[in-house]
Amino acid sequence: MAAGSGGPAARELFAEGLLQFLRPAVRQLDGHVHAVRESQVELREHIDSLATELCRINEDQKVALDLDPYVKKLLNARRRVVLVNNILQNAQERLRRLNHSVAKETVRRRAMLEAAGGYPQGLPGK
Repeated sequence: MAAGSGGPAARELFAEGLLQFLRPAVRQLDGHVHAVRESQVELREHIDSLATELCRINEDQKVALDLDPYVKKLLNARRRVVLVNNILQNAQERLRRLNHSVAKETVRRRAMLEAAGGYPQGLPGK
């Protein structure tokens, strides 16, 4: 069968199937991104708590321990966690928009197919 054969109805049916195939993957990816973002927030909170505790220990010590480098490392790690969280948030927003577009396109194509009299007969695989 030639690459362009099957007509517009066959292409619409293929596009509909492709959209149906992609929707669960996009939703699953969105769920994973959401879970990672939550763990990033939790990690950032733990880093903040640890940095605060190190500062308190440093102030309470009778022996001069220089914990400042460790606090700086923690704050640097926190900054990187925040950066990753922002990247994940942007990716999740793009996924939400993609999911919305897929759903909108599915509805549009389904309406177009129904208006054309349903699914075409005689397609390969039927």
